[in-house]
Amino acid sequence: MTTKQIFLTDKIEKLAWIWQGHSIEYTVMGQGQPLLLIHGFGASIGHWQKNIPVLAKQGYRVFAIDLLGFGGSAKPSLNYTLELWQSQIKDFWQTHINEPTVFVGNSIGGLISLMLITEHPEIAAGGVLINCAGGLNHRPDELNFPLRLIMGTFTKLVSSPVSGKFIFNNVRQKTRIRRTLYQVYRDRTAVTDELVEMLYTPSCDPNAHQVFASVITAPPGPKPQDLLPKLQHPLLILWGEKDPWTPIKGAKIYQDLTSTNSQVEFHAIPSAGHCPHDEKPKVVNQLILNWLVKIGL
Repeated sequence: MTTKQIFLTDKIEKLAWIWQGHSIEYTVMGQGQPLLLIHGFGASIGHWQKNIPVLAKQGYRVFAIDLLGFGGSAKPSLNYTLELWQSQIKDFWQTHINEPTVFVGNSIGGLISLMLITEHPEIAAGGVLINCAGGLNHRPDELNFPLRLIMGTFTKLVSSPVSGKFIFNNVRQKTRIRRTLYQVYRDRTAVTDELVEMLYTPSCDPNAHQVFASVITAPPGPKPQDLLPKLQHPLLILWGEKDPWTPIKGAKIYQDLTSTNSQVEFHAIPSAGHCPHDEKPKVVNQLILNWLVKIGL
């Protein structure tokens, strides 16, 4: 496993780490207690650009990483699963951090963070879940029959070498990306050209459509309600109240946990959607910093 510098942006230095023969993009900024930020589906390090410098300036060593298949990381033809990314993050931790870390994740990054802190508590100091996904994909038993039939048909079409690429090329159009963001961001002014470009550019990489098909058809992974009983560390849950993808009513398991576990804290973020760390960064950054101080980190 080797590391080399790729390029320097205005604020965030991008580095490359070789994992299992694949180039992985990551960044690190600041000194102190390590935090590792894990993005959601289709996103990348750039989705944390409003958070990394702020957290680093407050005395934390902030890492962020592009999951294999996304952002600036390689996109090999593999079976993508939550367990694959969990293994990637754990190996990254062993190579670059190797001390108890706070894992911070949005969407599927939140679920990966929860997996790490509950299944590998020896590497963790705590976790921050931001609009945490309930799975990589919907479980069949969670869908009513008509929707289950529709999703089954869509899965077959996405998996096809011909129709799959056609579907992907439609999904990744900039106009469609912007429309999707308008659905999941409450504040449309947060949907900038830069954000659209950040999501679009990696979709032009070789094998990007195969990654998409693999992720869409992958197993959903462990359920949060099965992971939470293993929790040994402090946990902060932040949830955009207006999220249509992971509605706040689905956060009840975390809200209920606050009444029985004093190490669990929950905050709803008003007027925010699925990505409050990008949409309401000042609010989210302050809540994270306050919580870190509260738990002694």
